Amino acid sequence: MAVYFDHRVETPENSAEPSQLMWHSALSILAVASRNSTTGGNVNIYLQQGEHVESCHVERPHRPAMLCWHPIKPVLALGWENGEVLLLSHPSGDQNVLPSTHAARITLLEWSSSGSRLVTGDQSGDLAVWKVDARGRLQGNHQVKHAYNSLLTCCIFKPSSPGDDVKMLARASVSGDENALDMFSWKGAPLKMGPQEGLAFYVSTADGKVHSVDEHGKTSLLLSTNGAIKKMFYLETRESLTVITDTMMLSQYTLGPEGDAQEFQKVKLSSKSGQSVDIVWAQNGLVITATGEQLIRLWDLERNENYALSLDETLGFERGEMINCVSYCAGKEILAAGTSHGRIAMWKMAVHLDRSRGDTKAQWKLQTPTEIEGNVTQLQWGSSLNLLAANNSNTVVILHEHVMSAHCSQQVAAVQLTPTQLSITQFHTGLHLALQSEMHIKGVCVTKDSATVWSGKQVTVFEMSGAALHNKGSFPCDSHVVAVHGENLYTVEPNRVQIRTPQGTVKQLLTFSKAEGNPVLLNVCQSYLVVGTDTSHIRVFDLTRRDAKAHCNAKNLADLIPNLGALRSVKCNANGSQVSILITQVNGRPDQKVYFYDIEMDTVTHFDFFTGRPSSGISQPEDSERQQFQESELSGRCPVSHFWDESEPRLFVSETVPVSSETSSSGYWDTVDVSVVTLFCTQEHGLLLQDCYPKPAGLQALLALDVPYYYFSCKEVSATSAPANQSQPSRGSVALFPQMVSRRALRDFEGLETCDKSTRDAMLNFSFYLTVGHMDEAFKSIKLIKSKAVWENMARMCVKTRRLDVARVCLGNMGDARAAKALKEAEAEPEPEAHIAALAIQLGMLEDAEKLYKSCQRYDLLNNLYQAAGQCEKALEIAENHDRIHLRTTYYNYARYLESMGDKSLALANYEKSDTHRVDVPRMLQDDPLSLEIYVNRMKDKNLYKWWAQYLESQSEMDSALEFYESAQDYLSLVRVHCYTGNVEKACEIAIDTGDRAASYHLARHYEGHDDIKQAVHFYTRAQAYNNAIRLCKENGLDDQLMNLALLSNPEDMMEAACYYEEKGVHMDRAVSLYHKAGYVSKALEVAFATEQFAALQMVAEDLNESSDPALLARCSEFFIQHSQYKRAVELLIAAKKYPQALELCVNENLTITEELAEKMTATDSKDLSEEAHKELLEKIAECCVRQGNYHLASKKFTQAGNKLKAMRALLKSGDTERIVLFANVCRQKELFIMAANYLQSVDWKNPEILKTIIAFYTKGRAPHLLAGFYETRAQVEIDDYQSYAKALDALSEAVKCHSKVKNSDGQQEAKRAELQRKITLIKRFIHARRLKAEDGEEALNICEGLLQEPELDAAVRVGDVFGFLIDHHCQHGNFKAAYSKLEELQNVVPSQNIRYYVKPASLDAMHKHMGLTMYSGDHKNNEKEEDEVEEDLNVP
Repeated sequence: MAVYFDHRVETPENSAEPSQLMWHSALSILAVASRNSTTGGNVNIYLQQGEHVESCHVERPHRPAMLCWHPIKPVLALGWENGEVLLLSHPSGDQNVLPSTHAARITLLEWSSSGSRLVTGDQSGDLAVWKVDARGRLQGNHQVKHAYNSLLTCCIFKPSSPGDDVKMLARASVSGDENALDMFSWKGAPLKMGPQEGLAFYVSTADGKVHSVDEHGKTSLLLSTNGAIKKMFYLETRESLTVITDTMMLSQYTLGPEGDAQEFQKVKLSSKSGQSVDIVWAQNGLVITATGEQLIRLWDLERNENYALSLDETLGFERGEMINCVSYCAGKEILAAGTSHGRIAMWKMAVHLDRSRGDTKAQWKLQTPTEIEGNVTQLQWGSSLNLLAANNSNTVVILHEHVMSAHCSQQVAAVQLTPTQLSITQFHTGLHLALQSEMHIKGVCVTKDSATVWSGKQVTVFEMSGAALHNKGSFPCDSHVVAVHGENLYTVEPNRVQIRTPQGTVKQLLTFSKAEGNPVLLNVCQSYLVVGTDTSHIRVFDLTRRDAKAHCNAKNLADLIPNLGALRSVKCNANGSQVSILITQVNGRPDQKVYFYDIEMDTVTHFDFFTGRPSSGISQPEDSERQQFQESELSGRCPVSHFWDESEPRLFVSETVPVSSETSSSGYWDTVDVSVVTLFCTQEHGLLLQDCYPKPAGLQALLALDVPYYYFSCKEVSATSAPANQSQPSRGSVALFPQMVSRRALRDFEGLETCDKSTRDAMLNFSFYLTVGHMDEAFKSIKLIKSKAVWENMARMCVKTRRLDVARVCLGNMGDARAAKALKEAEAEPEPEAHIAALAIQLGMLEDAEKLYKSCQRYDLLNNLYQAAGQCEKALEIAENHDRIHLRTTYYNYARYLESMGDKSLALANYEKSDTHRVDVPRMLQDDPLSLEIYVNRMKDKNLYKWWAQYLESQSEMDSALEFYESAQDYLSLVRVHCYTGNVEKACEIAIDTGDRAASYHLARHYEGHDDIKQAVHFYTRAQAYNNAIRLCKENGLDDQLMNLALLSNPEDMMEAACYYEEKGVHMDRAVSLYHKAGYVSKALEVAFATEQFAALQMVAEDLNESSDPALLARCSEFFIQHSQYKRAVELLIAAKKYPQALELCVNENLTITEELAEKMTATDSKDLSEEAHKELLEKIAECCVRQGNYHLASKKFTQAGNKLKAMRALLKSGDTERIVLFANVCRQKELFIMAANYLQSVDWKNPEILKTIIAFYTKGRAPHLLAGFYETRAQVEIDDYQSYAKALDALSEAVKCHSKVKNSDGQQEAKRAELQRKITLIKRFIHARRLKAEDGEEALNICEGLLQEPELDAAVRVGDVFGFLIDHHCQHGNFKAAYSKLEELQNVVPSQNIRYYVKPASLDAMHKHMGLTMYSGDHKNNEKEEDEVEEDLNVP
């Protein structure tokens, strides 16, 4: 909370009525222009407290027209009505008159952004641009002069785009400009990268035109509008120009790169005719207007939104009070407005101006007004943000914002109400005093018997005696901070602290070296004084003796704390062992840590409120959950104040705010989330969190901590509510003001505020040891306490510390069985937070329980808590957002609550939301039939219609009841009522048309009661009440209908109808069918056999299966055999598990055994066959399948019987090569491998895969002799079919290898190997001869001749091939006679063979041609013989 000190400016005696005022943009100096109708006018400069600067007084016989400060230098440009312009320098008072350029009243003064140019303009339209040097001195005559022939109204400089010159320089460098490149290099001068000053500007005139003047002074018309231009603004974010005319027409123009302007928006601003208008422009695109009404209007140009802010009479404003002027402070986000009744209204922006904000009107919060005299006509905020100048037409008042002074010590608290008034509260006596000072109070310090105030220039000490205040002493002193201990006052001067008496006498000096700096911070706690200096040094002094003694050496905190900029606050604890420190970082922002300097250990620790963790402290393993909770509660915060307990040295408290709010003024903290954090600080255990809770509503700043209370300042009365000039009570009188300080008990002392010191110490020790985790010490400290209130308080403490084990002990000492039971029941919940929340509820700590349920996300339990606490709105909110499974239940409970409270309309709505309105609303409104009927007709709900119809029926209003039954579509009730009234035809029509079963049933009962059996059976059938229809048919002999009804009904009714037919002895086929349909197959067959119902028997037998009676199955099978239905008989025999008989029937009747049938006959789970019998059955089935040609199934059954050899034989008969190979590989038996290999030789073994398989199978079958035989066969095929002796040689070589592997070889095997070796030798000789044919033909001929002499040559090398080789050789060498001789010899050797098999046709043709022979007759004869043989073969049947 802040107060505003008002300082009236010290105007010279001859000053007249103030007309204009203007703050310097960077310095705290104010220029005020005054005018007088007779003497002219003057201009004066004042400091921030209204002190007049006598050297800066300018007086002229003419009135001042314009004021404009240089943006940087203390140079003021003054424009007068006669056209004179001068520059006034502060503080020297030098005056520099510009050369005479203007002859009319000055209407325009504007500096460029850096102050290097000054634009002046007059009423006649003349404009001049002047150049000013860096010291603010004029340089020569004007640079540019233009005549616009119309009154100049506004001028604004166009901001330059930052970095444009750098971009141009970079482009030039890339293009090859060496000069530009040098400017970027290190050799040249440093390149200035900052924004350049914009020298182009826009100027407006009274005839509605805006002209553009560029950097070179050239002017051009930019735009024209209707009416004189009153204000002109430039919006940088859009690069647009905003113009407001005297008719309050706002136009916005986009500015093109070519110097053109395009209008894109035009609106009419609201205003009150005949009133002066004050228009303010905020840099964020906000236009604020005050038009002499009770409100101000705001227009957001970026968002195209407009809204109004009005005065609130509840804050002290009066009806009819008008707003004359406005001023906006962007740095503080405060909008100030001056009223016609001398009040200054201020609106604080609650949300920053960004695009995420919601309701625009809710952003501004109206503060309590500050009052000055007269009619406020002009306001302006100063450069320091804490200064506001107000012009009330008579004088100028400077309001200086000062944070409210407050102090609390020794149960005495003082809070500043006004700049000169304090409210003092003595809690130990209950008195409230008002202290009125003659000076502006900038600080206060209280003790049990005194109150000391100071203004920065004066210190006054008041003594409190009962209900009176007496001035004990007053003395001048420039100290901005004062501390008090006993009868001593501590003030600061450069490099020393003065210890004074209340009258100002200096008793002792505490000196500081130059390195230690100047004292700027003082704090006293008990008998210790801590001093902080501007060089970040601290010193602690012991005040227990007559003279202050140093408690420790000076400590430079900059050596221990990184990034330290300056000290914000220092406080020491009660025994002088610890000093807490708040600092400002080097960047000027507050640090988020509180630092603790241990004097004895000479160490610094800290608690970081940004992370929620201390730099030191003992972490208990079981407290990890508590630590996480602590970090989530404390993280992201910043400390703003801190205090030590006045008697307990371990207890420390700090007030924290969110990090985003730490730079806000203290008056803004009441709108943010402020938390009060209490810590234990010891050497042994470091920093431990004791408590953390949000600041209670209605309280402002934390003032002190004195167990068992926190002390807060209240906001019941705002410090700015009392006017500065109101009549004040005399000094020392009893205050008539409400109490401005409130105290709240610490968590551990709620209910124990009046306990004695021993109990208080025991509670503190218990809390400390509980926080540390030393349970033995904690219980030891409280073992002698018998008070239930103390134990209850400790139980509350356990909620905060989450120690359920301690809580159980506390509940036991309290004797609270209900709470103990609730805690035990809550242990069934899986979340530990839910257990603690149950304890909190029993102790009345509902807010803590709420937080705990939210932290563990048990929204169902939180919903129950809200309902039990009567907070139904919160319960509904939780149910809608997080606990939707209980949403309807919550609505229902809320409706019951509202009904009990008599709010039936709202209860009705909640019953509807809970979907229970169909029952509960009629119940609730049953005493109000008219309202209930209206509700029923409005809801149009079938259930409600039915309820209301029943009610009308009970009132004998049958016609109305029928209408509502019909609306409810309750056809049963319609039929029932019509039957009751005798309108049976209508009831019958309804039942038939709607098909409603209940209606049909009721109508059938009605017909039965009236002996109309036919109709009764009909409607029973429609109602699907077949048992009743069957009953009537039996009773009345309706046998034909009985069968159909029984088939439609359930098995029990079918059984009953079948028994009926059987007893009567008629329609036995129906009885059999009904027994069958009812599932009594055996009974159906029994009746069928007994009555010889063979047709029915055929139908029943189709449903027989293996679960049926075997005897019955056998009987049925005999029946089917007799009637030649063998297939059905086989199925029944199989179902009866008579597999041999079934197989025999298949064999005898030649029935094809399918795989499905075979599987049924060979069921493995059969217990009627032994294993041997089962195998025998399988083999018989397989043999039958072989006879039927189903080799695959036969193989499968042989395999199941374990006879794999027969299974392979069956597969071999099938010729399925793939399955044969697979079966052999699966079985892995030698015999099967050999059989498979033998079979594969019969197929196309030239296939590489089959060839490889044959070799593998003979190898796996361990039959090398058979493999050798295969190789011999393969070699012979290669020779006979392909004449490939090389491949034959390879095959024979493999055959030899195989023979060598044969074990126990006898003489026959030796002979076989010898024979193979001979064949190999002969084949090699023949192959060698072929190879020598081209190289050495004679040798090849000799080899072949030698081969022909070998006995039994044909067994290895075909004789014809040898002769063919010789004949071909002779023909190729032209020796046809020798060739012919060999040909004749060949024919003699193989007379039955075709010689063309051995001799190439080309050789034969050449030989016949050269010898003049025709085709050899023998050859022809052989051809004819072959043809005859072919014919004989073809004619073989």
